[in-house]
Amino acid sequence: MSTISAKDGTKIYYKDWGLGPVVVFSHGWPLSSDAWEDQMFFLASHGYRCIAHDRRGHGRSEQVWAGNDMDTYADDLASLIETLDLKDVTLVGHSTGGGEVTRYVGRHGSSRVKGLVLVGAVTPQMGVSANNPNGVPMAVFDGIRAGVVANRHQFFRDLTVPFFGFNRLDAQVSTALQDVFCYQGMLAGLKNVYDCIKQFSESDFTEDLKKVDVPALVIHGDDDQIVPAETTAVAAAKLLKNATLKLYPGGSHGLPSTNKDQINQDLLAFLRSS
Repeated sequence: MSTISAKDGTKIYYKDWGLGPVVVFSHGWPLSSDAWEDQMFFLASHGYRCIAHDRRGHGRSEQVWAGNDMDTYADDLASLIETLDLKDVTLVGHSTGGGEVTRYVGRHGSSRVKGLVLVGAVTPQMGVSANNPNGVPMAVFDGIRAGVVANRHQFFRDLTVPFFGFNRLDAQVSTALQDVFCYQGMLAGLKNVYDCIKQFSESDFTEDLKKVDVPALVIHGDDDQIVPAETTAVAAAKLLKNATLKLYPGGSHGLPSTNKDQINQDLLAFLRSS
């Protein structure tokens, strides 16, 4: 397997497909880089080099006890970019991964970055706080922690329903997609998954977004039941200096799978324009 070493020695797995301008993907919780394969295959087939890593403790990366925090996630991404000496990179992040790529720019600048794409991202802040009074109540995240500890496989299975919008009228439920979600989730370490809940729910990316000085594309489903669009995507687009906001009508949180053809075309258009 292809791995790089993070600053603390943690082994981070990555996949590297294709040749051409570089696109780096960061996945959502509790998944792995496999969640981006539809986009990677499509873009690599259109002349791009697509790289995606498994967040520490997730997928095939090392399940370390410490360092499960957003700053370290961003630093791990920096280690990947620096080790592979990537330049003129377009960063693409889904959900928690959207926070990760944004924090990367906030901590490490944009000297190696050409563009930023946020898909169903938790930016600028997902959970309720003094600065985000309309955010998701903390009781929701306490419930996620309890569910993960009690029976995380069942919790992941139940989560797939709102995640992919399978509880909506006329939804085409895919048990195969549910199986893949659960498989990826169960590859992650329990401690790593548990710690990450605090990171995607409480991290405030407001100042990071303000530091982004490259073109940005913000994609979100207007029926996202996990990360509500109004307090995240709409707010994030306003904070970014040069952003295009695309709200997918009826779109769920699982857009890279449920709306893969639409996202693929939007990504390709953004890459060609930037």
